[in-house]
Amino acid sequence: MGEQLNGVMMAAIKNQQDANGLIEKLLAVAQPGSIFSSPVTCGEHTVITASEVTVSMGYGFGTGGAGGDKQDVAVGEEAATPAVTQESGYGIGGGGGGYSGGRPVAVIGIGPEGVEVKPIVDETKIALAFFTALGSMFLMFRKMK
Repeated sequence: MGEQLNGVMMAAIKNQQDANGLIEKLLAVAQPGSIFSSPVTCGEHTVITASEVTVSMGYGFGTGGAGGDKQDVAVGEEAATPAVTQESGYGIGGGGGGYSGGRPVAVIGIGPEGVEVKPIVDETKIALAFFTALGSMFLMFRKMK
């Protein structure tokens, strides 16, 4: 039983280290260098892009237990079914995942005329939002009738 418990603990430590590595990688995206690009200069004009960065993550871990003793386990519901001797044991599990993404939202232009911020409009998102709202209104009006 002591060896099984040691194995579970070693796996738990390794999974915790993996989780910490995952968190570090995902949070590395949300740095100021990810939000603003390096300035690009051409003559008297400098351009910097600003981005929206999204990071989400999740992590889970499981463990197990039991005594390691042999138990008689009945197979089926009938009393005549012979019992099977089964050794109880340990279990372990873990997992994690995440998502990070970014998209440009504005261009910052610096020139002799001053600073100018131009938003980047995503027509696809606007169209999807429009048709989703239109569909929701159609369904609402249909139910109201």
